[in-house]
Amino acid sequence: MRPPDRIKTERLVLRIPALTDANILYDTYTQDPEVTRYVMWRPHTSVDQTLEFIKSCLAAWEGERRFPYVFMLKGSDIPIGMIDFHINGPNVGIGYVVGRAYWGRGYVPEAVNVIVKWALNQPSIYRVCADCDVENTASVRVMEKVGMQQEGVLKRFALRPNISAEPRDSYLYAIVK
Repeated sequence: MRPPDRIKTERLVLRIPALTDANILYDTYTQDPEVTRYVMWRPHTSVDQTLEFIKSCLAAWEGERRFPYVFMLKGSDIPIGMIDFHINGPNVGIGYVVGRAYWGRGYVPEAVNVIVKWALNQPSIYRVCADCDVENTASVRVMEKVGMQQEGVLKRFALRPNISAEPRDSYLYAIVK
């Protein structure tokens, strides 16, 4: 099952990443320590790292199990963030990030909501879930805005190298049909 190459929302366009996105993604968020605080990778130190990441995103689309999108404001082709999801049987796991200049404007819930709706409209998908560090209140708000409910705390679940060298607790959120 493959989602559309391009999805539009009220204010956003989601599309497959392109190699030409590397510089803007680097400038917008991949090197920003504040944006990458709660992710599972270290901030990029060069555009080449971001380019390699985009190559891995394109390879993921080929495998048709993981689907990373960049998203941008309608009327622009400049990515402001990314949303990524993977399909594992009847489950979809989702992750997202947006540049600091775009925080607090509702763009991430808008992007997450369209992916949740697409996923739950697929006959074979019954659950969409995401996790976040227990200190990541912004991510908690995103998940709650799209109707996900907290299912619990996953103890020492995820290594977030920008915070700690040891695995940290995460909240697990999900929405089901």
